[in-house]
Amino acid sequence: MVFNALITLAEWQWPREIRLLTATPITHAAGAMIVPVMLRGGTTVMLPGFEPEGFLAALAEHRITATFLVPTMVYVLLDHPALKQTDISNLEMIIYGAAPMSPTRLVEAMEVFGPIFTQLYAQTEAPNTVTCLRMEDHDPARPERLASCGSPLAGIQVAILDDDDNEVAVGEPGEICVRGPLVMDGYWQRPEETAATLRNGWLHTGDMAKRDQDNFYYIVDRAKDMIISGGFNVFPREIEDVLTSHAEVAMAAVIGVPDEKWGEAVKAIIVPRPGTNPSADELIALVRDAKGPVYAPKTVEFADDLPVTPLGKPDKKAIRAAYWGDSERQVH
Repeated sequence: MVFNALITLAEWQWPREIRLLTATPITHAAGAMIVPVMLRGGTTVMLPGFEPEGFLAALAEHRITATFLVPTMVYVLLDHPALKQTDISNLEMIIYGAAPMSPTRLVEAMEVFGPIFTQLYAQTEAPNTVTCLRMEDHDPARPERLASCGSPLAGIQVAILDDDDNEVAVGEPGEICVRGPLVMDGYWQRPEETAATLRNGWLHTGDMAKRDQDNFYYIVDRAKDMIISGGFNVFPREIEDVLTSHAEVAMAAVIGVPDEKWGEAVKAIIVPRPGTNPSADELIALVRDAKGPVYAPKTVEFADDLPVTPLGKPDKKAIRAAYWGDSERQVH
């Protein structure tokens, strides 16, 4: 926690006067920001939860200069009519993380809020400061970079490793692994789980990613969320990014569902933007053209919203439960 605070102060692009608004649980990422803000002499305004009208009202009332949001919260704010009437002129920094963000919606958010976005990538086992995509890296002229979670921060070793803990080549997928003073000592009273996670001196995050030649990391998905369809590995995150590039799609969640022919069939659940009626066939064709037939959803469903975890992340476990039931082994 001390190391996290030092890196947060040294590496993040904080406003000169920090008035941080949090609406996510302080048991997680938002809580790890409070000590650095206090060390800088700043203020933290804590809301009991996220509700768009109350959040926007707090932005204006407290002249908030920085906030932390998960992507689903950003999407909700962008689609909320009260945003246009809210004074956001004091806002100098929007930190986002906890889940991947649609590059298309990120560009839209930058057009509304300005070039003030900073992405963090980490997990509770190595809090908040594994990689960072800085404000200057949010360049619409380089749209491919907007899909990145950034590059490693000072004092932390990060690598993409294969199943034998060997580093993979640039551009090849593998698991993000971390070591250094940021990493936990272990799970409380769970020695077997600790041994499985901390192997060969590395924290194994469970996140699958690729690295480019400039050392920027691109998360393709959680290892457990990968779909195996017809013998091919399919990463839902890549499909979701294509789907949310459609002008009528607000949010998308992609899962694998049981299928006698394919083992798992790709299924997309879509939340349309207000007042729109997207075509399932058009969305399937969009993915097929961008990623090929293996990635194209076999079926598309539409929903008013997506279930989310208490942190505001899309709850893939809850989404899959509707199709897998109580099966412990959710592969087919």
